[in-house]
Amino acid sequence: MRPMVEETYGPADLSAKAIFAGGFINFGYWRAVDLDAPLGEADRIRSQEDLYRRVLDLAGPLEEVKVLEVGCGLGMGCALALREYAPAAVTGMDIHPQQLQRARSAHADLLMREQGRLRFAQGAAERMPFPDGEFDAVVSVEAAQHFPDLAAFAAETARVLRPGGRVAVASFFTVDDAPGRPGQLAGLLDTYANGLDIARPVTAITEAFTTAGLTKVRAEPIGRHVWPGWDLWLSRQWAVGTWPRSFLRAYEQRILDYYLIVAS
Repeated sequence: MRPMVEETYGPADLSAKAIFAGGFINFGYWRAVDLDAPLGEADRIRSQEDLYRRVLDLAGPLEEVKVLEVGCGLGMGCALALREYAPAAVTGMDIHPQQLQRARSAHADLLMREQGRLRFAQGAAERMPFPDGEFDAVVSVEAAQHFPDLAAFAAETARVLRPGGRVAVASFFTVDDAPGRPGQLAGLLDTYANGLDIARPVTAITEAFTTAGLTKVRAEPIGRHVWPGWDLWLSRQWAVGTWPRSFLRAYEQRILDYYLIVAS
């Protein structure tokens, strides 16, 4: 585990921050939220749930199938999948033991009620502790920007998927592979400067999936439904010119975008 990942999702506990309301840890998909009205915590939670719904819809249909979430955090997306998509089982995998402890605590009752349908496991995206063909669907929501080796993640995804299975990933990437992109992002955003996020073009993950033998690989930019809402929510706590507000700036300057990546 890289040091900034260990700190951010361990002692610092990003999930406890007010900007990530409801225990989710993602920027949100704001299409259904009225950005002209005052935003409340319910709107923030809705945006985060809707990002999961977009990913789960792309990986579906999920009824009576086995689903793996890579980088599950507190397991809020796993719980949503169980509640709304009727899968046979959901496994939440995370590299961080403290995150898994929090997930098991947060969902203790659900784990008891849904024995055999919900579990949490420790593992890295590049080394998944599961047999070949274990899952019908693999999903990952806003975690791939941390993965040090996208080729290994893609290979492991292909390995644990059964034939005909699907993968759906939501994360942010640079729009191209221009040599200056990492430096530009490091100058704009602390998460790139300190190494928490890794600057790579979206083609890095689409090409990794193709090389791993996955098919029907495509990437859809959805930044118009992510960055403006995220920036508006940040404006409640962060002034213009502070580094968190630079995500929107990086998007507007065509350096960074948010993507949905799917493959079979």
